[in-house]
Amino acid sequence: MTHLNPPVGTPVAKKTSKTLVYIVDDEADICSLLTDAMAPFGIDAQAYSNAADMLAGLSLKTPDACVIDLGLPDMEGMHLINEIRKLSSVPILVLSARSHASDRVMGLELGADDYVVKPFDPREVVARIRSILRRSAGRPAPEAKPGQAHFSGWCYSPQSHCLTSPEGEETYLSTGEAYLLEALLRAPKRVLSRDYLLEHGGRDESLDRSIDVRISRVRKKLSTPDHPELIRTVYGAGYMFTAGVDWN
Repeated sequence: MTHLNPPVGTPVAKKTSKTLVYIVDDEADICSLLTDAMAPFGIDAQAYSNAADMLAGLSLKTPDACVIDLGLPDMEGMHLINEIRKLSSVPILVLSARSHASDRVMGLELGADDYVVKPFDPREVVARIRSILRRSAGRPAPEAKPGQAHFSGWCYSPQSHCLTSPEGEETYLSTGEAYLLEALLRAPKRVLSRDYLLEHGGRDESLDRSIDVRISRVRKKLSTPDHPELIRTVYGAGYMFTAGVDWN
């Protein structure tokens, strides 16, 4: 496990800032570059060279966000995203040399919040991380609304982004997924337009580009062989949640 710190003379975040980002990449130079770029913005980076060490670190402390390279020595990056989503709803930014559209879509489908292709400008990566953190921190306070949604045997907790199936299996939604699902659950059996869903998600640029992918991903997580489709596409109008929802 590798822990990289900014060199002497680099602006370092004050101790009052608790923003923590995990970076997992087997290229030490990239970890160092990102660590240095994040420090002036009050972001402390903890770098790992492989997936196993990163998962071990995640089991001890949940960071504010994760930056994940797909080409890791001990685990396929897409599999790592899937493993993280079993444990946490922490925002994930993928950093990869894979520029094909199918890789981007797969990363988003598995639960990543954004995707940056190598070679990259470290300032762009930091800007995207800060955007993800703003979206995550900008969610309505959970105590202002009922705590859990119950529908068709499912249970969803907005505070933790935890979705529990009728069989009791838990999965965690990404920030983008959580925004969209909660919007649908707050207005069941009503057609919500794409513009409404974009506004509900803060109209972030990355969310705008991938809203249809995110809807598809949430729909897949809610699909079971013995139950009808819960999110219906109303062509030319938007999306509708088809089941009744009880909040408590």
